Parts: sequence; C-alpha cells; structure tokens
Amino acid sequence: MKVVVVGATGMVGEVMLKVLAEQNFPISELIPVASKRSAGKKILFGGTEYTVVDMETAISMSPDVALFSAGGYTSLEWAPKFAETGCRVIDNSSAWRMSPEHKLIIPEINGNELTSEDYIIANPNCSTIQLLMALAPLHNKYRAQRVVVSTYQSISGSGIKAVNQMNNERDGQEGEMAYPYPIDQNCLPHCDVFMENGYTKEEMKLTNETKKILDSGIKVSATAVRVPVQGGHSEAVNVTFEKDFDLNEVRKMIHETAGLTLQDNPETNTYPMPIYAAGKDEVFVGRIRRDETLDNTLNMWVVADNLRKGAATNAVQIAKLLVEKGILNVQQFN
Repeated sequence: MKVVVVGATGMVGEVMLKVLAEQNFPISELIPVASKRSAGKKILFGGTEYTVVDMETAISMSPDVALFSAGGYTSLEWAPKFAETGCRVIDNSSAWRMSPEHKLIIPEINGNELTSEDYIIANPNCSTIQLLMALAPLHNKYRAQRVVVSTYQSISGSGIKAVNQMNNERDGQEGEMAYPYPIDQNCLPHCDVFMENGYTKEEMKLTNETKKILDSGIKVSATAVRVPVQGGHSEAVNVTFEKDFDLNEVRKMIHETAGLTLQDNPETNTYPMPIYAAGKDEVFVGRIRRDETLDNTLNMWVVADNLRKGAATNAVQIAKLLVEKGILNVQQFN
C-alpha cells in the first residue's frame, strides 16, 4: 500500500510516522510530503530512507491513502486532488470537520459511519477527541445534557514555533513569538483566534464537533487555556446528565472502555497528568466525583497526549478501520 504523509517533517507528521511504524500499518511504499523548501530531504522509516517530495509528485505516484497534517488551506486545496485519483484522505486540519458532506470520525465512537463513499475523512480537534472519548460511554448510559469544559492545552498544539518560544524564554533568549505574550510562567486564555461571540475558534470547535460526533442536543460551554506544558492536554469536565448515575458504575464503565485508562484514587494521589500521558495512545480519566451543587452532575479530569490520540494516532486508527471494513482493498496488501 502506498501511504502519503503530508506534513511529514512537522510535529504531527513525525508522530504519524512513528505511530504507523508502531502499529505495523502495511506500507509497501511511504511517500513523505512537505513544503517545496523541504523537498529533497531524506527521512528514515522502517530502516529505509525516503525522499521528501512535493504534492504534485505524490499525486503522480498513485497513492492509496494520504494522512494530511499541513494546515487547513493546504487541505482545502490538495485533499480533493488526491481524492479525485481514488486516494483516501484523512485530514487533521479543521478544513472539512464541519462540512455536512464529510465524516468527522473518532473510530471508537462513530467509526461505523464510514462507507466506501468517503474519500475525505476529517480528524477531530485534539481537545474534542479526548473529551468525547471520556464522555461517550457515559452519554450512552446517562444521556449528557450540558458540558462545561475548561482546557489546559500544551504548547505543542501550536507547533514548533511555540515550543521554541517557551524554550527561548526559559533560556533567557530572544526569538520569534508564537503568542502575543510570554508563555513560560504564564497561562493564556487564548487558543486560536477570537470569534464575534467572544469565544475562540478552539472553544467553538469543542462545541460544534461534540454536536456533530456525539449528539446535536448536547450543550457545550468551553474555555480554552494555553499552559506552559510542552506536551499533553488536560481538561476539567463538568457534565449534567438526564439520568442519575452511580460513581462506582461510572468508574467501571471508564475502566472497561477501550482507549480509556482509569486513574482515580485520591488516597494514593493517583490522577491523570500530562507528564505520564506523554507518548501514550490512551485517554486518561480521573478525579471523578459528584458536583454537589447540581443534580445528576459529574466532575472529571481528562488528559491525553495531543500529538498522539489527539492527532496522529486517531488518524492512523481511521486508516486501519478503512482496511478492516474493506474500504481500502485487502488485495492491495498482497
């Protein structure tokens, strides 16, 4: 199978390559794609050296599936061109997420929606993925009505420029700024651009993507904050359900749900933290407790590696699901 990774030299692209290798995704030929200035660079994958190419070259090589992580404008321009050749595109940008003609997929939640008609498939926002991974089993049982979520998002979600900014600040050096203010020793209640309603685009992604993936009737109110952590997003989640719940049953459901890891024991200071989620594909859930001010309302703390399950791993899981469903022809692996 010919597999394209668009944005192969970027932060998410590099993790996509790592996840493809870890999960032994059947690749006969890797086609790494980056900007024209990166074309000609060499990358090592599976013991083989590959040359980074541009978009036109990648399309001419008749790929079977393309994982995009190169920004919305790039996806809007190039994803349809790949799809026209019969290539399946899994896009990590926001370009296609809210398009009514395209599926927004978390395999564990709504992967059954994929059909052979889907040539461009959207990967949800990193914060949405970890929120819904924790929320979905509880919603299925108790029916979530309203979610209030505050995010504590790592700088890696803004790319290498943000990582460089924080490292420069910690080293006392001047450099290019990814944010309008210092990020080291600081918290910025400002993820993405501000919208007319006073919310940021990141906050509205959480609202709109939750409705599209899980249930259009769920009300979501979000506040997204950038924190001086290099990797891993955290979320404080407050959920009001239609039905009452039992805390032990909630913990049991989370423990038994594929892709979730329960870390919830205050007596031993056991709770999710981004430092322990780093490099892992699971979504970690803890600090589970009743909100004693509202009926049928639960608090929980949700943490995940935003570059893995929040981006690269979810994209690779979608590709694997296409194989399992026969949408990517098994004969291509022979």
